[in-house]
Amino acid sequence: MKNKIIIVLVSLFLSVNLFTSCEAAKNTNKTQRGVAIGAVGGALLGGILGNNIGKGGNGALGAVLGGVIGGVAGGVIGNKMDKQAREIQTALPGVQVERVGEGIKLVLGENAVRFDTNKSTLTAAAKANLDKLVSVFNQYPDTNIQIYGYTDNTGSAEYNLKLSDQRAASVKSYLSGKGLASSRFVTTGIGVADPIATNDSPEGRSQNRRVEFAITANDKMVQDAKKQTEK
Repeated sequence: MKNKIIIVLVSLFLSVNLFTSCEAAKNTNKTQRGVAIGAVGGALLGGILGNNIGKGGNGALGAVLGGVIGGVAGGVIGNKMDKQAREIQTALPGVQVERVGEGIKLVLGENAVRFDTNKSTLTAAAKANLDKLVSVFNQYPDTNIQIYGYTDNTGSAEYNLKLSDQRAASVKSYLSGKGLASSRFVTTGIGVADPIATNDSPEGRSQNRRVEFAITANDKMVQDAKKQTEK
């Protein structure tokens, strides 16, 4: 619920800014409009939300919002993330891909990376789906990827926190083994917190056994974007 409120508020602020600037927008091309929207969105998210949520807070969403740069450079980064998000959606149709601020929140649930109860091992289907992401991530080496592991409520909170750590680590290990630099990844276990479905049914618990990615710009992408805006 908290996440939905945040996104709705951001959408309302952006709508006001874009409405009042519609005459100016008519005289710009598509790329210029994209950068301008990214700049407004980045500044808004960074100024209003960044300090409240902070880096790493609130899971993948918090990590994305906490990394907002803002300004025109943020718009340049946002355009690159738009393209990457589309490629992820093409590679893995049906997964939840959200473009937020200047990053991407990616939820890999049971349709992509499914975990059995009390297990952190990747199934053959999960490995096949992660393979599809490897080719996309290889095209965008200047991004950092934070991996968050989740569990259902079977067992104690302490046990599930450890299990969620192991699930995130399993995904990192597999992706690193496919040639992606391990330095790009940070893993965090969330445990039973922030369920996306009810834990009162087998179907709901299966959905909660998932991983989420927060994809953000690394220092090189940020510096390159700033240099581009200075030209």
